[in-house]
Amino acid sequence: MKMKKLLTSVLAVAMVASLAACGSTASTETTVQATETAAESTTAETAAAETDEAASTEAESTDAAAFDLAGKKIGVQLGTTGDQLATEYEQNDGSTVERFNKGADAIQALKQGKIDCVVIDYNPAKAFVEKNDDLQILDEELSSEEYAMCVNKDNSELTAKINEALTQLKEDGTLDAIVSNYIGDEAGQHPYTSPEGVDRSNGTLVMATNATFEPYEYYEDQKVVGIDPDIAQAVCDVLGYDLKIEDMEFDAIVNAVVSGKADFGAAGMTVTDERKLSVDFTDTYATASQVIIVTK
Repeated sequence: MKMKKLLTSVLAVAMVASLAACGSTASTETTVQATETAAESTTAETAAAETDEAASTEAESTDAAAFDLAGKKIGVQLGTTGDQLATEYEQNDGSTVERFNKGADAIQALKQGKIDCVVIDYNPAKAFVEKNDDLQILDEELSSEEYAMCVNKDNSELTAKINEALTQLKEDGTLDAIVSNYIGDEAGQHPYTSPEGVDRSNGTLVMATNATFEPYEYYEDQKVVGIDPDIAQAVCDVLGYDLKIEDMEFDAIVNAVVSGKADFGAAGMTVTDERKLSVDFTDTYATASQVIIVTK
Protein backbone atom coordinates (compact mmCIF):
# COMPACT_ATOMS: atom_id res chain seq x y z
CA MET A 1 0.00 0.00 0.00
CA LYS A 2 2.83 2.38 0.92
CA MET A 3 4.64 1.49 -2.28
CA LYS A 4 1.51 2.24 -4.33
CA LYS A 5 1.13 5.62 -2.64
CA LEU A 6 4.80 6.35 -3.26
CA LEU A 7 4.47 5.59 -6.98
CA THR A 8 1.36 7.72 -7.16
CA SER A 9 3.22 10.64 -5.56
CA VAL A 10 6.15 10.24 -7.93
CA LEU A 11 3.85 10.26 -10.95
CA ALA A 12 2.04 13.33 -9.65
CA VAL A 13 5.30 15.23 -9.21
CA ALA A 14 6.42 14.24 -12.72
CA MET A 15 3.17 15.44 -14.23
CA VAL A 16 3.44 18.78 -12.44
CA ALA A 17 7.02 19.23 -13.65
CA SER A 18 5.97 18.32 -17.17
CA LEU A 19 3.13 20.82 -17.14
CA ALA A 20 5.44 23.52 -15.73
CA ALA A 21 7.96 22.86 -18.47
CA CYS A 22 5.26 23.09 -21.12
CA GLY A 23 4.00 26.32 -19.57
CA SER A 24 7.53 27.74 -19.53
CA THR A 25 8.08 26.81 -23.17
CA ALA A 26 4.78 28.32 -24.17
CA SER A 27 5.59 31.48 -22.23
CA THR A 28 9.03 31.70 -23.87
CA GLU A 29 7.55 31.21 -27.31
CA THR A 30 4.92 33.88 -26.61
CA THR A 31 7.61 36.31 -25.40
CA VAL A 32 9.76 35.70 -28.49
CA GLN A 33 6.78 36.14 -30.78
CA ALA A 34 5.82 39.40 -29.01
CA THR A 35 9.40 40.68 -29.21
CA GLU A 36 9.62 39.82 -32.91
CA THR A 37 6.25 41.52 -33.54
CA ALA A 38 7.35 44.65 -31.64
CA ALA A 39 10.64 44.74 -33.55
CA GLU A 40 8.81 44.39 -36.86
CA SER A 41 6.42 47.17 -35.81
CA THR A 42 9.31 49.45 -34.75
CA THR A 43 11.14 48.78 -38.03
CA ALA A 44 8.00 49.57 -40.00
CA GLU A 45 7.40 52.77 -38.02
CA THR A 46 11.06 53.84 -38.46
CA ALA A 47 10.90 53.19 -42.19
CA ALA A 48 7.66 55.16 -42.43
CA ALA A 49 9.17 58.05 -40.43
CA GLU A 50 12.27 58.09 -42.64
CA THR A 51 10.07 58.09 -45.71
CA ASP A 52 7.99 60.98 -44.34
CA GLU A 53 11.15 62.91 -43.42
CA ALA A 54 12.68 62.33 -46.83
CA ALA A 55 9.46 63.42 -48.49
CA SER A 56 9.34 66.53 -46.30
CA THR A 57 12.99 67.37 -47.06
CA GLU A 58 12.41 66.81 -50.75
CA ALA A 59 9.36 69.04 -50.65
CA GLU A 60 11.29 71.81 -48.87
CA SER A 61 14.15 71.49 -51.34
CA THR A 62 11.73 71.56 -54.24
CA ASP A 63 9.98 74.63 -52.85
CA ALA A 64 13.31 76.43 -52.41
CA ALA A 65 14.52 75.47 -55.86
CA ALA A 66 11.20 76.42 -57.41
CA PHE A 67 11.16 79.92 -55.87
CA ASP A 68 11.24 82.48 -58.66
CA LEU A 69 11.65 86.24 -58.19
CA ALA A 70 9.61 86.89 -61.32
CA GLY A 71 6.32 88.53 -60.39
CA LYS A 72 7.17 88.67 -56.67
CA LYS A 73 7.12 91.60 -54.27
CA ILE A 74 10.83 91.94 -53.43
CA GLY A 75 12.18 93.88 -50.47
CA VAL A 76 15.66 95.46 -50.66
CA GLN A 77 17.79 98.05 -48.94
CA LEU A 78 17.91 101.18 -51.06
CA GLY A 79 21.04 101.60 -53.18
CA THR A 80 22.51 98.16 -52.49
CA THR A 81 23.52 95.40 -54.88
CA GLY A 82 20.29 93.66 -53.89
CA ASP A 83 18.42 96.73 -55.10
CA GLN A 84 20.22 96.55 -58.46
CA LEU A 85 19.46 92.85 -58.89
CA ALA A 86 15.81 93.28 -57.94
CA THR A 87 15.48 96.22 -60.33
CA GLU A 88 16.31 93.90 -63.22
CA TYR A 89 13.37 91.68 -62.24
CA GLU A 90 11.19 94.78 -61.86
CA GLN A 91 12.05 95.93 -65.37
CA ASN A 92 11.93 92.56 -67.13
CA ASP A 93 9.83 90.07 -65.16
CA GLY A 94 6.88 91.94 -63.69
CA SER A 95 8.26 91.98 -60.13
CA THR A 96 7.54 94.79 -57.68
CA VAL A 97 10.43 96.18 -55.65
CA GLU A 98 9.87 97.73 -52.22
CA ARG A 99 12.91 99.79 -51.21
CA PHE A 100 13.77 100.44 -47.56
CA ASN A 101 16.42 102.62 -45.93
CA LYS A 102 17.32 99.75 -43.60
CA GLY A 103 17.56 96.02 -44.17
CA ALA A 104 15.75 95.50 -40.85
CA ASP A 105 12.74 97.40 -42.21
CA ALA A 106 12.59 95.05 -45.21
CA ILE A 107 12.73 92.05 -42.85
CA GLN A 108 9.86 93.47 -40.80
CA ALA A 109 7.77 93.94 -43.94
CA LEU A 110 8.46 90.31 -44.88
CA LYS A 111 7.35 89.07 -41.45
CA GLN A 112 4.16 91.13 -41.78
CA GLY A 113 3.37 89.58 -45.17
CA LYS A 114 3.70 92.85 -47.07
CA ILE A 115 6.37 91.43 -49.40
CA ASP A 116 7.27 87.94 -50.63
CA CYS A 117 11.02 87.96 -49.98
CA VAL A 118 14.09 90.03 -49.22
CA VAL A 119 17.24 90.13 -51.35
CA ILE A 120 20.31 91.02 -49.30
CA ASP A 121 23.96 90.08 -48.65
CA TYR A 122 24.54 86.67 -47.08
CA ASN A 123 26.15 87.65 -43.77
CA PRO A 124 23.49 90.22 -42.80
CA ALA A 125 20.89 87.68 -43.97
CA LYS A 126 22.40 85.09 -41.65
CA ALA A 127 22.25 87.54 -38.75
CA PHE A 128 18.56 88.29 -39.43
CA VAL A 129 17.62 84.60 -39.71
CA GLU A 130 19.43 83.72 -36.48
CA LYS A 131 17.19 86.24 -34.68
CA ASN A 132 13.96 85.21 -36.45
CA ASP A 133 13.15 81.49 -36.42
CA ASP A 134 10.24 82.04 -38.83
CA LEU A 135 12.63 83.02 -41.65
CA GLN A 136 15.01 81.04 -43.85
CA ILE A 137 17.69 81.65 -46.47
CA LEU A 138 17.23 79.85 -49.77
CA ASP A 139 20.18 77.79 -50.96
CA GLU A 140 20.64 79.45 -54.33
CA GLU A 141 22.96 82.48 -54.45
CA LEU A 142 21.96 85.25 -56.84
CA SER A 143 25.46 86.66 -57.30
CA SER A 144 28.95 86.82 -55.85
CA GLU A 145 30.65 90.13 -55.20
CA GLU A 146 33.69 91.89 -53.79
CA TYR A 147 33.76 94.48 -50.99
CA ALA A 148 36.17 97.42 -51.05
CA MET A 149 36.47 100.96 -49.74
CA CYS A 150 35.53 103.80 -52.07
CA VAL A 151 37.72 106.90 -52.34
CA ASN A 152 37.45 110.20 -54.21
CA LYS A 153 38.90 109.93 -57.72
CA ASP A 154 41.02 113.01 -57.02
CA ASN A 155 42.70 111.35 -54.04
CA SER A 156 44.67 108.54 -55.66
CA GLU A 157 47.40 109.03 -53.04
CA LEU A 158 45.00 107.97 -50.26
CA THR A 159 43.82 104.99 -52.31
CA ALA A 160 47.42 103.85 -52.70
CA LYS A 161 48.13 104.27 -48.97
CA ILE A 162 45.03 102.29 -47.98
CA ASN A 163 46.03 99.52 -50.40
CA GLU A 164 49.49 99.35 -48.80
CA ALA A 165 47.91 99.09 -45.37
CA LEU A 166 45.45 96.43 -46.51
CA THR A 167 48.30 94.38 -47.98
CA GLN A 168 50.18 94.53 -44.69
CA LEU A 169 47.06 93.61 -42.69
CA LYS A 170 46.37 90.67 -44.99
CA GLU A 171 49.93 89.37 -44.72
CA ASP A 172 50.12 89.58 -40.92
CA GLY A 173 46.70 87.94 -40.48
CA THR A 174 44.92 90.96 -39.01
CA LEU A 175 42.16 91.02 -41.64
CA ASP A 176 41.34 87.34 -41.17
CA ALA A 177 41.29 87.80 -37.40
CA ILE A 178 38.89 90.75 -37.66
CA VAL A 179 36.47 88.88 -39.92
CA SER A 180 36.57 85.71 -37.81
CA ASN A 181 35.77 87.76 -34.71
CA TYR A 182 32.34 88.46 -36.22
CA ILE A 183 31.71 85.42 -38.42
CA GLY A 184 32.18 81.74 -37.65
CA ASP A 185 33.12 79.62 -34.63
CA GLU A 186 35.56 82.21 -33.25
CA ALA A 187 33.02 85.05 -33.12
CA GLY A 188 33.66 87.35 -30.17
CA GLN A 189 36.90 85.66 -29.16
CA HIS A 190 39.49 88.17 -30.38
CA PRO A 191 38.22 91.74 -30.88
CA TYR A 192 40.59 94.11 -32.60
CA THR A 193 42.47 96.58 -30.42
CA SER A 194 44.85 99.27 -31.63
CA PRO A 195 48.53 98.77 -30.85
CA GLU A 196 49.99 100.94 -28.11
CA GLY A 197 51.98 104.02 -29.02
CA VAL A 198 50.53 104.59 -32.50
CA ASP A 199 51.69 107.92 -33.99
CA ARG A 200 48.54 109.68 -35.21
CA SER A 201 50.21 112.88 -36.32
CA ASN A 202 48.81 112.58 -39.86
CA GLY A 203 45.41 113.82 -38.71
CA THR A 204 41.95 112.26 -39.02
CA LEU A 205 40.28 110.20 -41.74
CA VAL A 206 36.49 110.39 -41.98
CA MET A 207 34.74 107.16 -42.92
CA ALA A 208 31.20 107.23 -44.34
CA THR A 209 29.09 104.17 -43.54
CA ASN A 210 25.55 102.93 -43.00
CA ALA A 211 25.38 101.23 -39.61
CA THR A 212 22.46 98.91 -40.33
CA PHE A 213 24.41 96.08 -41.92
CA GLU A 214 25.39 93.57 -39.24
CA PRO A 215 28.03 92.15 -38.96
CA TYR A 216 29.80 94.68 -41.18
CA GLU A 217 28.57 97.79 -39.36
CA TYR A 218 25.94 98.19 -36.66
CA TYR A 219 25.37 99.85 -33.31
CA GLU A 220 26.40 98.34 -30.00
CA ASP A 221 26.26 100.45 -26.82
CA GLN A 222 25.63 103.53 -28.98
CA LYS A 223 28.85 102.96 -30.91
CA VAL A 224 29.28 101.88 -34.52
CA VAL A 225 31.06 98.52 -34.51
CA GLY A 226 31.62 95.66 -36.95
CA ILE A 227 34.00 94.32 -39.56
CA ASP A 228 34.31 97.56 -41.54
CA PRO A 229 34.96 99.86 -38.55
CA ASP A 230 37.60 97.45 -37.25
CA ILE A 231 39.33 97.19 -40.63
CA ALA A 232 39.19 100.97 -41.03
CA GLN A 233 40.68 101.41 -37.56
CA ALA A 234 43.45 98.94 -38.36
CA VAL A 235 44.22 100.83 -41.60
CA CYS A 236 44.37 104.12 -39.70
CA ASP A 237 46.66 102.54 -37.11
CA VAL A 238 49.07 101.51 -39.88
CA LEU A 239 48.93 104.89 -41.63
CA GLY A 240 49.07 107.08 -38.51
CA TYR A 241 45.57 108.58 -38.52
CA ASP A 242 42.69 108.95 -36.11
CA LEU A 243 39.39 107.54 -37.38
CA LYS A 244 36.04 109.31 -37.34
CA ILE A 245 32.92 107.43 -38.46
CA GLU A 246 29.92 109.20 -39.97
CA ASP A 247 26.68 107.17 -40.15
CA MET A 248 24.36 108.01 -43.04
CA GLU A 249 21.93 106.43 -45.51
CA PHE A 250 23.66 103.89 -47.74
CA ASP A 251 22.87 105.68 -51.00
CA ALA A 252 24.45 108.89 -49.62
CA ILE A 253 27.89 107.37 -49.05
CA VAL A 254 29.26 107.78 -52.58
CA ASN A 255 28.06 111.40 -52.71
CA ALA A 256 29.71 112.09 -49.35
CA VAL A 257 33.02 110.81 -50.70
CA VAL A 258 32.69 112.68 -54.00
CA SER A 259 31.83 115.95 -52.22
CA GLY A 260 34.69 115.61 -49.73
CA LYS A 261 32.45 115.28 -46.67
CA ALA A 262 34.11 111.90 -46.10
CA ASP A 263 37.59 110.68 -47.02
CA PHE A 264 36.42 107.16 -47.83
CA GLY A 265 33.38 104.94 -47.62
CA ALA A 266 33.23 101.47 -46.09
CA ALA A 267 29.85 99.80 -45.74
CA GLY A 268 29.97 96.33 -47.20
CA MET A 269 30.10 98.17 -50.51
CA THR A 270 30.23 96.08 -53.66
CA VAL A 271 32.59 97.08 -56.44
CA THR A 272 30.46 97.80 -59.53
CA ASP A 273 31.11 99.44 -62.88
CA GLU A 274 28.40 102.00 -62.16
CA ARG A 275 30.03 103.11 -58.91
CA LYS A 276 33.45 103.19 -60.57
CA LEU A 277 32.16 106.07 -62.68
CA SER A 278 31.95 108.20 -59.52
CA VAL A 279 34.65 106.87 -57.18
CA ASP A 280 37.78 104.76 -57.10
CA PHE A 281 37.94 101.52 -55.12
CA THR A 282 40.69 100.11 -52.98
CA ASP A 283 41.78 96.50 -53.17
CA THR A 284 39.16 93.96 -52.15
CA TYR A 285 39.11 93.07 -48.46
CA ALA A 286 36.14 90.65 -48.40
CA THR A 287 33.86 88.65 -50.68
CA ALA A 288 30.12 88.11 -50.31
CA SER A 289 27.00 86.94 -52.12
CA GLN A 290 23.39 88.02 -52.56
CA VAL A 291 20.74 85.63 -51.22
CA ILE A 292 16.97 85.44 -50.81
CA ILE A 293 15.21 85.43 -47.43
CA VAL A 294 11.64 84.04 -47.25
CA THR A 295 9.29 82.97 -44.47
CA LYS A 296 9.16 79.30 -43.54
